[in-house]
Amino acid sequence: MIEKMLDRPALFSRPAPILIFILIAVVIDQVVKIAVDRYLPLQEAVPVIPMLALYRTYNLGVAFSMLSGMDGWFIVGMRLVIVAFVLWLWHRTSKDRWIAHIGFALIIAGALGNLIDRFLYGHVIDYILFHTESWSFAVFNLADSFITVGAGCVILDELLQPKKTES
Repeated sequence: MIEKMLDRPALFSRPAPILIFILIAVVIDQVVKIAVDRYLPLQEAVPVIPMLALYRTYNLGVAFSMLSGMDGWFIVGMRLVIVAFVLWLWHRTSKDRWIAHIGFALIIAGALGNLIDRFLYGHVIDYILFHTESWSFAVFNLADSFITVGAGCVILDELLQPKKTES
C-alpha cells in the first residue's frame, strides 16, 4: 500500500488538480479586481494599516509598468509565450518535485489573471501599495503576487532538490 502511494505522482504533478488550482486562483483574482474596479476610488490611497494602502490604478505594461509603451498585442503574445514555457517546464519537471509544480501553477494563474485583464479592459488593474512617507513600492495585484510567490517556489525547489552527482 505504501509503495503504491510513493509511486503515485504528487498532487500538483497531475493535470486535473493543477488545472482546478489554477482556475480557482484566477477566479479569486478576477473577483477581487472586479470589486476593486467597482468600489475603490481611482488613484486615491485608502489606508489599510501603516505602510499598506489600497490604490487603484491601471497598468498598461507588465510588472511594475515595464514595457508600458509597447503594443498591447505584443504584451499579450509575450504572456502567452510565458504560459506555454511554464507549461513545458511543468511537464518536463520530475513528478516528485511538488514545490516546483505549485510554483508553476501560481505563475500560470498570475499570468492568466493579468492576461484576462488585458483582454477585458486593455490594461491590468493594480491595487496594492506598500509605502512609507518617503518611499513607495510599485502598485501591484494578486496575480502579480501569484507570479512572485510561484517564482519563489521554483527557486526554493531548486535549492532543496538534492544535487545529482555527475559521473
